[in-house]
Amino acid sequence: MKIPKLMTGVLTTVLMGALLAGCGGGNNNVAAGNSGEITIGSKNFTENVLLAHMMADLIEDKTDIKVKRQMNLGGSNVAWSALENNNIQLYPDYTGTIVANYYQEKTGNSEESLAKTRELLEKDGLAFLDPFGINNTYTLAVSRETAEKYNLKTFSDLAKVSGEMVLGVEFEFLDREDGYPGIQKLYGMNFKQSKGMDHGIMYRSIDDGETDVTNAYATDAQIKVHDLVILQDDKEFFPPYDAGPIIRQETLDKYPELEGILNQLNGQISDEEMQQLNAEVDVDALKEEDVARNFLIKKGLIEG
Repeated sequence: MKIPKLMTGVLTTVLMGALLAGCGGGNNNVAAGNSGEITIGSKNFTENVLLAHMMADLIEDKTDIKVKRQMNLGGSNVAWSALENNNIQLYPDYTGTIVANYYQEKTGNSEESLAKTRELLEKDGLAFLDPFGINNTYTLAVSRETAEKYNLKTFSDLAKVSGEMVLGVEFEFLDREDGYPGIQKLYGMNFKQSKGMDHGIMYRSIDDGETDVTNAYATDAQIKVHDLVILQDDKEFFPPYDAGPIIRQETLDKYPELEGILNQLNGQISDEEMQQLNAEVDVDALKEEDVARNFLIKKGLIEG
């Protein structure tokens, strides 16, 4: 069938418009007409909020995608459920949490745990992108006075005197298999009393003498602020907790450019840098979104 000249001109215009849209333009922007919306969430502690803001800022800077932010959703299981139910499409999580807590599987070293994480998530239509660089593994900490009084250096040392002490930890740490229950089995720790509490209260409780031992993160600024002593996990109970973006595969399929954009954070954050960023919020009272954005600017990942 012969196409009229007028129709040919219309088709040419449409095709040219489509080609131009497909080419996009600078700054790795999403193609015009392919802009959409995603919701990024976070757990309810400073570090996770900071990482979520970093991901959101990168996406907003590099694409036309509208980003909604739902920060401080709650603990790990709350954020995980939100992702599964598609209430959020992306948030920062940790390999050890995913393997041991969500799937009740055994972890290995960092490389093994990352491979296991990706294998497990793929079956559920989820993906874990490149890690940020931090390994926010759990540890146990005591005051310097307590460490000196009992000559505590390792978890095994602590186990011997745990019956005289009060444990104050985050609520979920009391129940998670990669938390207190697992430590009890491996080290034989049985504290005089164990209390669940919010993260921010744990350190004040040690300062006030209400508790003797707390769980802590390797990147937590409060370790230095409260002059706590980290004990050595001499039987290597805690798995690696390498942080990275976890995203719904259908979201990644819709916006494949997100992988390259978020992977710009790969290896960009050391444990020490994360401690400093956490301190800027928890100690200096700066806003999480400002700290996150300033860090990306400093790293040259976005423009100021």
